Amino acid sequence: QVTLEESGGGWVQPGGSLRLSCSASGPSFSGSTMGWFRQAPGKEREFVAGINWGGGTTTYAESVKGRFIIFRDNAKNTVYLEMNGLKPEDTAVYTCAARIGRNMVFTTAANYAYWGQGTQVTVSS
Repeated sequence: QVTLEESGGGWVQPGGSLRLSCSASGPSFSGSTMGWFRQAPGKEREFVAGINWGGGTTTYAESVKGRFIIFRDNAKNTVYLEMNGLKPEDTAVYTCAARIGRNMVFTTAANYAYWGQGTQVTVSS
């Protein structure tokens, strides 16, 4: 069992930066693939970034490549999403997700069994 809690969301002007954190409880974090997803009003949930167990493999949505960085600290049971060069179209609720087992990155929400509550990110001037 894994419980996830996100933090770090908020309002930022276009071009600004935010760092989201996702803290996990439970003994399986170091053996979990972690992912960040987002959902904007009126749109479907979409994959943003994912990272494998040790952090050596990461995958990003095309829309955030070069601007967002996902990384993890297994000693702190935390995964982060560093977001730079934020755009209004990045406005969404960002949610972290976990999958135990299989050391690879998954981009489909159905592959993740555990989800946080989400944190709002608003990018506007």
